[in-house]
Amino acid sequence: MTTEVADSRLAAYPALAAYLRQTEGPDVPPMPEVPPRVAGRVRGRPRAAATPVPPIRITPTALRTGTLAGALAVTALWAVQAEPSARLDVLFATGAHLTGVLAGYGILVMLFLMARVPALEHGVGADRLARLHALGGRYVLTLCLAHALLALCGYAAHADTDLLSATLDLLGYPGLALAAAGTSLLVAVGVTSARAMRRRVPHETWRAVHLLTYLGAALAFVHQLAGPDVAGSILTVWVWSMLHATVAVLLVWYRVVVPVRQALKHSLRVIDVRDEGPGVVSVVMQGIGLDELRAEPGQFFRWRFLRRRLWRTALPFSLSAPVRDDTLRITVKAIGDHTRRMRRLKPGTRVLATGPFGALTAHRRTRRKVLLLAGGVGITPMRALFETLPGGPGDITLLYRAGSSEQLVLREELEGIARSRGAGLHYLLGRSDASFDPLAPQALRNLIPDLAEHDVYLCGPPGMTASATTALVRAGVPEERIHAECFTF
Repeated sequence: MTTEVADSRLAAYPALAAYLRQTEGPDVPPMPEVPPRVAGRVRGRPRAAATPVPPIRITPTALRTGTLAGALAVTALWAVQAEPSARLDVLFATGAHLTGVLAGYGILVMLFLMARVPALEHGVGADRLARLHALGGRYVLTLCLAHALLALCGYAAHADTDLLSATLDLLGYPGLALAAAGTSLLVAVGVTSARAMRRRVPHETWRAVHLLTYLGAALAFVHQLAGPDVAGSILTVWVWSMLHATVAVLLVWYRVVVPVRQALKHSLRVIDVRDEGPGVVSVVMQGIGLDELRAEPGQFFRWRFLRRRLWRTALPFSLSAPVRDDTLRITVKAIGDHTRRMRRLKPGTRVLATGPFGALTAHRRTRRKVLLLAGGVGITPMRALFETLPGGPGDITLLYRAGSSEQLVLREELEGIARSRGAGLHYLLGRSDASFDPLAPQALRNLIPDLAEHDVYLCGPPGMTASATTALVRAGVPEERIHAECFTF
């Protein structure tokens, strides 16, 4: 393979390219040439495949830095307007102003995290964004309640009255009554999102309640425009309004306009449903111009099948094979009502697919050698990566954890890929107990002696993912080289 071809192929993987430049020398074998997939034919001749342009990605560090910078700016806005005083009512009011502006900013950040902006989804990862959203939501709800309580105490101290009378007085103001209603909506969303409650609430009900967040945020925004911290300056009002307008546009564009446009443009339909094992099926869909989606192996879509009892819910499933000939494939295990109904999908069923999402892709790779570690149906993104990650014989290894051989999914495909690529493939079978743990640090080192020199891609059930991450770190793999996603949103 020529140097020019190698450089163009590795341009999409900057971290790997940097590592290879550092280790370049006579002992480092060249990257094997992977033939590009033929994009189409014109008058019987193959069309030249264009070098893919890497998508824009916002890294977790950039997201964290930007979020903290915004919080500091909001705090500075409060600080320049604060009036130092030892009076009790002023102290309460000052605290109410600070918690209020931080709560308003926090709501804006929470909406941005869930706007499904591709640069954020591909750089940070949908699972990490969901966890940040859940964690941030707790802080925002705490700030909202603290703001309400401090404002109430400040008014009671100023009017020299009790809290009940102060509450009734404040609710007499329309603007404050709307703010209280918005806070109540956010509390309702927080309660239904609590882990103990989420398990008992149907997904459709939880989603419907969660939509109240938008109404609560709108009421909070109206309240903020009337408050002294924002309304005190025309410039502040303009900046605050533009920030909210930008997030609103992103939400409408990526959660409504883009999915509808994709559905109309690509006309995706089911063409086959295949049994892959006990309770597991693969759904193959075909559309028009699916290359334009730029879906990468390891990513997932949110799928909505337009048939009775399925169309109301969009669920995340990873691609279990690379995009080929305008077809997409997912492999699904029946673990609930919706996944069980997917076995009865008929060819011709219309499909709405939103995405692609996820950051479990080749761009995270930094080392020549890669370990793919899958548990259960988490094999689906690993299977796509197993086929497509660049590497020579011995560079790519797949460990597949399952309770028994009957639970192995896509086994023939995996073994075919391993033979054709000279890749390693190991099945880790059996139930874990005190005497048997195939994912223990020493067991992993026995299978892969140079494990510490690998990047690790990990996907499986939450418990398995957590224990495997701990074992990998104890086995010598730096945590920053363990790339995992978990789809328990």
